[in-house]
Amino acid sequence: MDEWRRYSIWRKIITIAVLLFAAAGMAIIGAWALYQLGVTNNRGAVDKNYRYLMSVSEMENIPREKLNTKQLDEQWSLQCARLAAFGRYYPENARLIMRAAQSSSNPLIINKMIAAALVYADDVSGYESLVERMGDLIANQTQMNAGNIIPWMNTPEWEALSMAIARDSALINEAGRLTGVEPRLIVGCLVGEQIRLFNSKREMFKKYLGPVKVLSVQSQFSYGVNGIKDFTAEAVENHLKDPTSEYYMGRGYEHLLDFETDDHVTERYNRLVDYRNHLYSYIYTGCILHQTMLQWRRAGYDISDRPDILFTLFNVGFSQSVPKPEPQCGGSHIEVDGRMYTFGALGFDFYYSGYLADVFPFHSQRFIEKDEALSREEIERIQSNMSDCSRPERGLEYRRDSAATATPSGYPVEPKDPYGINPDDPSRSTSHQSL
Repeated sequence: MDEWRRYSIWRKIITIAVLLFAAAGMAIIGAWALYQLGVTNNRGAVDKNYRYLMSVSEMENIPREKLNTKQLDEQWSLQCARLAAFGRYYPENARLIMRAAQSSSNPLIINKMIAAALVYADDVSGYESLVERMGDLIANQTQMNAGNIIPWMNTPEWEALSMAIARDSALINEAGRLTGVEPRLIVGCLVGEQIRLFNSKREMFKKYLGPVKVLSVQSQFSYGVNGIKDFTAEAVENHLKDPTSEYYMGRGYEHLLDFETDDHVTERYNRLVDYRNHLYSYIYTGCILHQTMLQWRRAGYDISDRPDILFTLFNVGFSQSVPKPEPQCGGSHIEVDGRMYTFGALGFDFYYSGYLADVFPFHSQRFIEKDEALSREEIERIQSNMSDCSRPERGLEYRRDSAATATPSGYPVEPKDPYGINPDDPSRSTSHQSL
């Protein structure tokens, strides 16, 4: 001790530092030795519910391809009943399971997910009793095989049309984005018009439209896949530019339909009568829906949640769009497979049918307002969607001489329309009334 006292301050500091470093070194070496010997390893433990968890994983999983439609429907009914019962006890988990099940092709995933959650339940007797009662009710109800409850959706025309619409999903969704309109609304208008065309000439459908699954493009009186008249298209363009108009969509849409040339009549016709690219037809359709909705909203009537009325107004046109408190669904009468429908009802049937929901989902907001103007690059990108396909000569439908029956260059002699719809069919000129 006396010797330590005789050390200078600096020597004491150095000695203490050396001792500390030595102690740290020994600690590190000791920790390394313990690690190498496995003393610090967490060997884990067997979960007390391991047998139950194993049984959940080993539950039967039926491959979809081994189930016919009837068996698959029965399984979905049973599993949805099970989920409904589960929701009476654990609604939060039921919501999560329902959302997850919607993306699965196997209904039995519901059973597995419920079983996995029930590991934490203290008493499942009430739930199991409810499931048993619901299962008995379903089992005692005869499974019907009546097809789609919507009659016109059981026709071969709809089967072909739905495939043709799905092919255009990218263009329709893009038009919805550009016009601020839920794409499913645009499809509702398309369905009404195309069903009318598909059924106006059934024999031509069987020969041309059905086999190739394409949309019919009109080039006489009304234009494009949605049968839009030229004066309606011109009105849409004017509404976009006029801030004082009751149809004005806002600054963000003013340049949506800007022209590339000074010949607006010809360019407008070429936009709509484009057999290869229907984007402009869908943009005009979206604008009509958006502008009509705004007209009614500004008059104090919000029809944004009334697709039946929006489809009807699209069909009858701006001149018959008169805001009022109790609008009614209707429009042109269209006969399908011996049954009469209205244009608005056909679109409404499709909208809520669930068909094509994978490519045209339901949006929480049907219309979107935006103030940011389109850039020059985006305007040019929209304009670049014009294809270079040959089109019938404009004005051909108004001629009454022999030239009116001439075949446009590049198209088959019979029928005149390349997709099999006779342009001389008188029903085509009145289908949209003022549209």
